[in-house]
Amino acid sequence: MIAIVDYDAGNTFNVQKAFAHLGVDTVLTADPEVILNSDGVVLPGVGAFKAAMDTLVERKLVDVLKQVAEKNIPLLGICLGMQLLFDSSTEYGLTEGLGLISGTVEALPADLGLMIPHMGWNQNLVKNHSSIFADVADREYTYFVHSYYAKCDDQYITTTADYGVDVPGIVERDSVYGMQFHPEKSAHVGLNLLRTFVERTKG
Repeated sequence: MIAIVDYDAGNTFNVQKAFAHLGVDTVLTADPEVILNSDGVVLPGVGAFKAAMDTLVERKLVDVLKQVAEKNIPLLGICLGMQLLFDSSTEYGLTEGLGLISGTVEALPADLGLMIPHMGWNQNLVKNHSSIFADVADREYTYFVHSYYAKCDDQYITTTADYGVDVPGIVERDSVYGMQFHPEKSAHVGLNLLRTFVERTKG
């Protein structure tokens, strides 16, 4: 069973539908016991970093998610959920994140002559060919919607997409994974990436 963290994230329903399409059982929950006894955990997200962290704090889920990582239960953050994995974000002031991957989340540069938010299909270029996602994601297009992006050490970056700067598309550290794009909106490529995560939850 995969636990989808319930903290009022905007894309939760579509994430549930994507896993259902794959024939994977999920449960939407904020119950620490359910989350910590799941095979894998998904942290979805659409919205602002600070509001999301405030909700996780209110529901006492910050320490739970840190325990998920400590127990090596595969954890996947999607879009805002990926950004929450990092140390902090500058969105609406400096806000502390979960600190599961070292790095910060900052605004896409406004001086590149490109529309913000970065919205639409963009190509993923694999940087870490030993990743479980490498063969699925290399040179494939996925659907992005975001105004902020992760800045972190190359060792955590699996794929990037070019949007005037290198935008990390997939990041990972041990059993913690993040996708800046929306796999649930990325057609067969996104479904295959979610399927790969499911296989990871099976050991």
